[in-house]
Amino acid sequence: MTRETDFEIFLAVVPGLEPTLCAELSEKGFAAPRPEPGGVTIQGGWPDVWRANLEIRGASRILARIDAFRVVHLSQLDKLAHRVDWKGLLRPDVPVRVEASCRRSKIYHAGAAAERVSKAIEAVCGAPVNDEAALCVRVRIEDNLCTLSVDTSGELLHRRGFKAEVNKAPMRETLAALFLREAGFDGVEPVLDPMCGSGTFVIEAAEMGAGLLPGRGRAFAFELLAGFDARAWRVMKAERSEQAATARSETRCFGSDRDAGAIRMSRTNAERAGVAAMTAFDITPVKELSCPAEAPGLVIANPPYGARIGNKKSLYAVYGALGDALRMRFSGWRAAIVTTDPALARATRLPFEPPGRPVDHGGLKIRLYTTGPLR
Repeated sequence: MTRETDFEIFLAVVPGLEPTLCAELSEKGFAAPRPEPGGVTIQGGWPDVWRANLEIRGASRILARIDAFRVVHLSQLDKLAHRVDWKGLLRPDVPVRVEASCRRSKIYHAGAAAERVSKAIEAVCGAPVNDEAALCVRVRIEDNLCTLSVDTSGELLHRRGFKAEVNKAPMRETLAALFLREAGFDGVEPVLDPMCGSGTFVIEAAEMGAGLLPGRGRAFAFELLAGFDARAWRVMKAERSEQAATARSETRCFGSDRDAGAIRMSRTNAERAGVAAMTAFDITPVKELSCPAEAPGLVIANPPYGARIGNKKSLYAVYGALGDALRMRFSGWRAAIVTTDPALARATRLPFEPPGRPVDHGGLKIRLYTTGPLR
């Protein structure tokens, strides 16, 4: 971590939500974020890498791009990989794994490319290469351009470190945060998820309102890199946490579900995340929904799609009941649902605006459907 000049930092995101992540980065004060397929790129140094891992809710992983060069054959890759400052980046006592991908390039064998970079790492800095290592160097060769990156996150960033239990077909925290942003959540208004499952939407919204940083409770791969300053990291975490907490709101977030097990999971997860006082979870069927707060806010749900849970035909009645409850008892509230099927969205009979772009969720293409204030 001795590099003093700025470098490219790539924040990966579910394709289709690059502009939403870009907006989050701008809001958090990162200069000139630039969307590209599958993520957003910023320029910065190692403190920016640390802060992005700590603060950004929508990114799935954060890569530090450490070098790039053109290659057309393996011997050239071998030579140039030996010139990389691996000693300044990797520790000789920390194992590393190397993963490679090749597209539209003269070098087309990803395994051979990974092997050449692995041998260069071992020769230059002595770090052992192990396929099970937590620290990962990524080699991407595309159109004969080789980009070397280190994954600074380690475990995917949706693993905040607080969710002890999940239900079937869970929504990832990173995706939930982006959908909350797309639905216009401001961190202040009340939020209700009437099909809360393990509580992801509710807990994410409560954390945002409370000014709790998403990375506050977990470790990151950058802590394993050479030159990592543990004291400076502790100071940054404390300062950024204190700064974020100054914007704390009195947001109340609510979840309901017909399944008692889901409510138990949600309460446990909210307690672990430190937002139990801001959240309330109740066993309530969709058709019995009632407005949980005086001020209008946002109803957001990730109902079953039919492709993964249960029979799709039976879901039309569920979506219809949700729409009926919202139209009758949630005047002034906005609604947002995530689904794979426009026909299911139409079954609610809610006045949805044109949906967002399709995004991948567990192999399914889902879209967010939103309304303005209901009348």
